This record gives sequence, structure tokens and C-alpha cells, in this order.
Amino acid sequence: MQVKDFMIKDVISVGPDASIKDIIKVFVEKKIGGLPICSEDGKLLGMVTDGDILRAVKPIDDHVIDFFMYMTHIAGQDVLTRLKDMASVKCLKIATTKGIVTVSPEDNMNKVVSLLSKHHFKKLPVIDRHNNVLGVISRGDVVRLIQAKILEELGS
Repeated sequence: MQVKDFMIKDVISVGPDASIKDIIKVFVEKKIGGLPICSEDGKLLGMVTDGDILRAVKPIDDHVIDFFMYMTHIAGQDVLTRLKDMASVKCLKIATTKGIVTVSPEDNMNKVVSLLSKHHFKKLPVIDRHNNVLGVISRGDVVRLIQAKILEELGS
């Protein structure tokens, strides 16, 4: 079975100017945990996940930095303060933009399962040879496909 046979073609994506606040809103409204960031012409620029959001708003503990005879105190921040500070930051600041693992529509399910399990990704973007996003595949999509196709064939 090829990727094009089970990928989600109705891709939810955002542009590079979307803020962290915009991303959170999309995640909650669409009940998703990751999405591609695309240019106006549909080219893949990055991937952002709920994990990226959590890392961006992670609380900061009080700490002291010692620069050989010069010390400075950096105050901690809780999650709500971090979120307020980070809400307007552009999504490309926290997204994965380099080394994005992708698949093509002609790749097979074995490759998808291998990539999802090896890298612990939530979603894989499906792109053409010009880096245009054609679809996405999530872990949930693969598990549902396994349940629907493979387990039914085994009679389980």
C-alpha cells in the first residue's frame, strides 16, 4: 500500500506569520497535535507540534549566571507568564525547519511505520519533488489503517 492511498489530503496548515497563539487555537479547534507550516505557494517551511508549544512555554527556574567575577540573577517564570511572553512569537521560531523528515506519495507503508516509530513523530508531511505539501500522515491514521486493513485480513 502506498502513502497516496491512505494520506490525509485535506491538510490543515498555517503560514509562516502565524503566532504561537494562532497555532494553539488551531490545535484545540481541530483537535490535532501538529501541522505543517507552508508558504503561500504550498511549499513546506516547517513542522510545528504540541511538543514544540510545551517546550516554548516551559517554566523557567530562578538561576544565577556567574561570568568570572560578574554575577547576574535571572528570575524564573511560570507557565502563564511564559505563555503571555511567547503568544505573539511567530511559529517558525519554535518549529522544526531543518532536517524535516518527509515521505512521498509513492512511498510504502513500511517506510511510514519505520519513520514514525524510529523518530517518534506525530505526523509526517507528504511532499512532491518540488517540496509542495500534498498531505499528511499521523500515527493515529496508521494505527486505524492497521486495524481496518491488516487485522481484519487476519480475522482478528
